[in-house]
Amino acid sequence: MSSVIATTPFSVLDRSRTREGRPAAEALRDTVRFAREIEELGYHRFWVSEHHAVPGVAGSAPTVLAAAVASATRSIRVGTGGVMLPNHQPLVVAEQFGVLESLFPGRIDMGLGRSVGFTTGVRKALGRDKDDADDFAGQLDELLGWFRGTSPTGAHARPSEGLSVPPFVLAMGEGADIAARAGLPMVVGDLRNREKMQRGIDRYRTAFRPSPWAAEPYVVISGTIAVAATPEAARQLLVPEAWSMAYSRTHGTFPPLPPAERVERLPMTDKEFGFYEAGLSGQLAGTEEQVAHELETVLKETAADEVLVTTSTYDREALLDSYRRLASLRA
Repeated sequence: MSSVIATTPFSVLDRSRTREGRPAAEALRDTVRFAREIEELGYHRFWVSEHHAVPGVAGSAPTVLAAAVASATRSIRVGTGGVMLPNHQPLVVAEQFGVLESLFPGRIDMGLGRSVGFTTGVRKALGRDKDDADDFAGQLDELLGWFRGTSPTGAHARPSEGLSVPPFVLAMGEGADIAARAGLPMVVGDLRNREKMQRGIDRYRTAFRPSPWAAEPYVVISGTIAVAATPEAARQLLVPEAWSMAYSRTHGTFPPLPPAERVERLPMTDKEFGFYEAGLSGQLAGTEEQVAHELETVLKETAADEVLVTTSTYDREALLDSYRRLASLRA
C-alpha cells in the first residue's frame, strides 16, 4: 500500500446521471442510495452537482438533493460540487446552506462554481447571461459576507449568520486566482490534462492569502477513476460517459448514459469518434495495481490534499464495484 494514498482522503462527486430508458427520478434515488454505500466504504465527502435543462443529468437543485443525502447518511460530509453562484442571489445561497448546516451541523460543505446556464435558452430562463460569470469574485465575497454578518444592506441572513460552512471554489482557469485571493480551498480537474492542472495548482499556491476560512492552501484534485478486475473491464466503465460527451460536442445536447455494449456497436462520424477516443484516453483506469501506481504518481506530483472522484457509468453495480476497489487501495 502506498503511504501517500493511505493518507489522502478520497471523496465522491455524483452528478445524478440519467440512464437511457430510465426516468430521471430514478437517477435521484440512485444518488441517495449511492451516498449510503459510499459512506460505508469510508469515503470522506459526498457531493452533488447543479445542471439545468440537461437531459443527461437529473440533479438541478443541489442543496435540495444534499438535504436528502444528508438525511439518508450518518457521518459522511455532504455538499455541492457545486452551486453555480452566478445563477443565484448570494443571499438565497447563504440561506440554503445555513438551513443545511443547522439541520446537519458539522457535516455540510459549500462547493461553489462560476458557470452560468449551458445554453442561451437556459440563461434566459434563469435571467442570466454569460457576463454574469465575470463578477464571480464579487458574488463570492457577498455570499461569505452573509455568514459574517457584514452585508452593507443592513439585512441579515437567517439562520446563516455566525455559522461556519466550509467553502470550496471549483477552479477552472482564473478560478484558481479567485480561490487564492479569497483564501479558500480549491477543487481542480481534470486528471487527463495534468500539465494544465499543475499550472492551476501552482498559481493557486503562489497567490494564496490566508483567510478565516483557510490558513493555508488546500487542493482537491478531481476526475474520473475507474477500477475493475481487468483493464478491459475498467475501459468499459468509461465508454458511456465518453460517448455522451462526444455526442454533446457534436449535437449540442448532453444525453442520458447508454449501455457500453450499445455504444460499441454505434456508427460514428470521424468527428464523433475523435471526441469519443479523447474521452477514453488519459483517464485513471485499470486494475487496482495499475490505478494505484498512476494515482500515487499524480498525488506526488501535485501534493494534493484530497481526491474527488467523479466517475459515472450506465452499470450501477460495476460503478459501485469500482468505488469499492478504489477504497481498498487505502486499506
